Amino acid sequence: MNLFARGAGGVLSDNLGESMGMQGRLVAQFALLLGEGVSVLIFANTDTLAGAVFVLVLFSLFVQAAEGSSYGIVPYVNPQHMGSVTGIVGAGGNVGAVVFGLCFRELNYNIAFRIMGICVLVSSILSMFINIEGYSSFFSKKEMTVDKETGKVLSDLPRSTETKRLNSVT
Repeated sequence: MNLFARGAGGVLSDNLGESMGMQGRLVAQFALLLGEGVSVLIFANTDTLAGAVFVLVLFSLFVQAAEGSSYGIVPYVNPQHMGSVTGIVGAGGNVGAVVFGLCFRELNYNIAFRIMGICVLVSSILSMFINIEGYSSFFSKKEMTVDKETGKVLSDLPRSTETKRLNSVT
């Protein structure tokens, strides 16, 4: 399931990125984190074994897909230091595992699941405020012309205007 769902999250990020730019990638990240948070809160309140297994599988799909969409955003954060950014993103998952492991050790499971769900929902809301220089944000469609290797903005003109200007010259 990990290979399928993580890949599916990356494909969703790529497809929305193709049609909407960075805004699409951020929408995918937001939606997958929202699904993850909602499904873990539902899981915490499920009374039957069959219902719990179904929601747990759904939760796992959202978790893995959100990871895939995260790595769809990573290359744009700082292209010159992509390895460092990727390492920090990967380490973030390990930190979360330790924190929630402590929650499950010290708290009632139902409370720990609720804390986890609320943290993921807050993360989904915070993902709406990610702003990568030169690229559109969750709330703005404006993208600049950016060097893919350095991440530096090449032109202050929006990408569509720059393309039209370059096409009219030729």
